[in-house]
Order: sequence, then C-alpha cells, then structure tokens
Amino acid sequence: MRILLCAAVAALCVSAPAYAQDAALLERGRYLVEVTGACGNCHTPMGPNGPDMSRNLAGGSVFDEQPFRAVSANITPDPETGIGRWTDAQIMRAIREGIRPDGSLIGPPMPFGMYRGLSDGDLQAMVAYLRTVPPVRNAVEKSVYRMPLPPAYGPPVVSVPPPADNAVARGAYLAGPTAHCMECHTPMLPTGQNDMSRLGAGGMQFNGPWGISVAANLTPNGLREWSDAEIERAVRTGVSRNGRQLNPPMAFWAYRSMSAQDMSDLIAYLRSLPPH
Repeated sequence: MRILLCAAVAALCVSAPAYAQDAALLERGRYLVEVTGACGNCHTPMGPNGPDMSRNLAGGSVFDEQPFRAVSANITPDPETGIGRWTDAQIMRAIREGIRPDGSLIGPPMPFGMYRGLSDGDLQAMVAYLRTVPPVRNAVEKSVYRMPLPPAYGPPVVSVPPPADNAVARGAYLAGPTAHCMECHTPMLPTGQNDMSRLGAGGMQFNGPWGISVAANLTPNGLREWSDAEIERAVRTGVSRNGRQLNPPMAFWAYRSMSAQDMSDLIAYLRSLPPH
C-alpha cells in the first residue's frame, strides 16, 4: 500500500507542473486571441450590440473595399468549414505568413506584416487556444481580390524570440505583432503598404455603418495634451478626452480587458514614437 501511495504522489508531482504549464499556455492564448489581438473584431460575426459570441470566431464578416471583397475565415476547430483538420504548423504558417495548407495565399486585410513578428511562444499559445474554441459549422464564401497578390509576404519565418524585457520594447510588440495598432494608425503608401516613415501618424479612413472613422495620430504630436489616464480610457472604452464616443473599427469591447501592465507598456511606447 505504501509503495502504491508513493507512486501516486510521484505521479502527481510530475503531472502538476505540466498541467500548470498547459493552463498558463491556454490562458496566454486566450488573452492574445480574445483581448490584445481582438481576432473576433474580424472573425466573429457582429450583431447590433457587438460580437455574436454564440458564433465566436466563426467568420463570415465582409470587408468590401475598392481593391477587394474579403470575407473573414472560420477559425473555429470545425473540421468541415473551419481549421479542425489543419495541423498546428499549418495554422502557425497561415497566421504568420498568410499561406493556407493548400499553398494558396491569404489576402488582406489580415496584417501579415505585423504577424510575422509574433514570437514562437505566443504563436503556440494562440494555436493551443484556438483548438479549445467551440467548433461552429459555418461555410463562408471566398474572398475576391481585384488586385494582384504578391507571391509571398516575405521569406519563411524560422523563429521569433519574445521582445526585450523593457516597457518600450514590450509596448512596441503589443502595438505591432499582437494588437497591430500601427497597421490602422499608420498612413498608407500608394502601393498599399504602411508608410513606416510616419509610424503612428494616423489619417486612414474607415467606412462602415457608423459613417467614416479617421485613425488618430498616436505620436506625441497627436497625444501631446493627453494624460496617460485619458489614453487608457480611450483605448478601453472608446471615450475621447473631450468626452466624444469614438467609432469602430477599434475593438474597445476587447481592449477593455487589457492588463494594467500591457496598458502601461503601450502608453510608454506611444510616448517614445517620433512626432509626426
């Protein structure tokens, strides 16, 4: 009996750290997908009061712009209409490099230029979490691109480390690869690429049922009179410093759950940007 008891205790000692690691991985993945990444802003069908969480990440949202009519993919684990039959490596490649298992290229508005910088650990966490999402059977139509897509968005991504352990570096990683703030808040060149010489300068327009939204200038020129608390309130609630309610496509419903540390890092990064 004593031998059996010792064996049981030993088994618990071995499995507990593994379980804790899995739980931490899934929680990190949930946070990246549902909060900072706000993947549901595109991949969850929207109702009159926001995302329809009964169809979380089931795709079907339409983005009809002049050069394309993009339809968001079903990224639930449904084997027929989602990513249930994709391997982990195939999902990672699709997120980072925009390449489906059949070799075809995924088009905009997925911000692959940003996602290429996702760290290996965060990408694994996202995939692990996506495996746990309830599968939703939802066949979506194919996207139509009235412009040529590139052969690839860059060379294959081999490995990406986590950001350096300081506030500005962590904030840059948050505003780039994870939450891709800079994608919408950086002006576009005629080629359709972000003008990185004016990083965060704002000005892009977004048409929708709400009318026209114009991306704010997030550099010190745009935020000079804003306090840190006012920036945080705008990100979390969509309320500007003058009390005006900001419009979509900002995912305020997701960003309200951003951690205090991430918010502090994000603000530190925005304060560090060259003024434009």
